[in-house]
Amino acid sequence: MSRIEPCRSATDRPPDGMNSAEFDAVFTEVMPRLRRRLLALTGNPHDADDLLQDTYLRLSRRARKRTLAPQQHPYAYASATALNLLRDSWQRPSRRETVTDRLPEGGWDGGVERCEARRTALALLALLTPKEAAAVILVDLEGLSHDVAGERLGAHRGTVQRNRMRGLAKMRAALCETRPR
Repeated sequence: MSRIEPCRSATDRPPDGMNSAEFDAVFTEVMPRLRRRLLALTGNPHDADDLLQDTYLRLSRRARKRTLAPQQHPYAYASATALNLLRDSWQRPSRRETVTDRLPEGGWDGGVERCEARRTALALLALLTPKEAAAVILVDLEGLSHDVAGERLGAHRGTVQRNRMRGLAKMRAALCETRPR
């Protein structure tokens, strides 16, 4: 006579943990509902998918190590894990990936490069007349428009443009003279 095994549901798991196939089956069952919730929280389908993947990876690591105890409510457990990951990303923005078209800068040099750049900029500004230096500082360094810079300097917009162009030309010429060829 053959022994009949009782039918087990997703909530009736042995207490020793779960294997990968069981975990994948449970997570696949929970995934659509969890994705909808994460989409509502993040407002962005890409962020929701990334968070869903991170949740899967964290929970699957626990399942592989047999430390993931069988859960009475797998959706609630997965949801709590996903919310913890989301909260961590908000609290630690440095962990978030940022998209950029530039390569990361080299290593930190202790601020020497920034000091040298500041010293060079001050030396170049010292070569200019006060009006030219003011125009370059207000427009190029502070980001003001020519109109606003003209109001601050008490000069016409065209005068600010002319002083700025002269100042920049002097600075370029001075840089070309000092750079090795």
